[in-house]
Amino acid sequence: MQNGCSHSGGATAAEAKWMKLLVTCLFLIGLSVIVVQKAVASEECIFEKLDGEDAKFCRGDLEVLYPELGDVGCMYIPRCNQYRKRISKEWNSPNVRYQKADRNKHYVLIMVDPDAPSRANPKYRYWRHWLVTNIRGTDLKTGKVQGHVLTDYIRPTPPSHSGYHRYQFQIYEQLEYEAISLSTEEEASSGSWDMESFVDQFQLGAPVASTHFLTEHY
Repeated sequence: MQNGCSHSGGATAAEAKWMKLLVTCLFLIGLSVIVVQKAVASEECIFEKLDGEDAKFCRGDLEVLYPELGDVGCMYIPRCNQYRKRISKEWNSPNVRYQKADRNKHYVLIMVDPDAPSRANPKYRYWRHWLVTNIRGTDLKTGKVQGHVLTDYIRPTPPSHSGYHRYQFQIYEQLEYEAISLSTEEEASSGSWDMESFVDQFQLGAPVASTHFLTEHY
């Protein structure tokens, strides 16, 4: 009887020791998870502006406004908060605001990616992402892109391992009574679009304002 009691007591002590060790391990794991979560939550968002030749494209105080980010004109989309993924997968068309627009005029908005499939090998330049005509100056001053949509908004989706892509927005004054359209061939594909010929065909001239942002695959 005494031996049985001693054996039971030894087993209980061993179990208690292992239980204490298990609790300690679980505590340390939980602590590590909390530390990682806090590190992710406190990840610093660095909003880096473009410079050099890329910065020269930004003219006329054109604003491109996405949720949470605000105006992304002339900047890199940061990786933090999954912004690059959200701009590619979640958010719809941005507000595009040109406060210098003439209330009595109409405008054309063109959004393209000149770096398809990559900036080093842009064999599909230009990739048309958005094309809207007949935008009233009053709407453009407030950021509302309302008009005749020739190409629905296509989210920026740079391929993996293709580096940064430029997503360019350009505003043109539209000639009064000018009917603008895409050819059958242009409607069939957004890639390898001859934007310069389109601009010349409808006498749009030089853009009154332009900007772009850079992002890469998330």
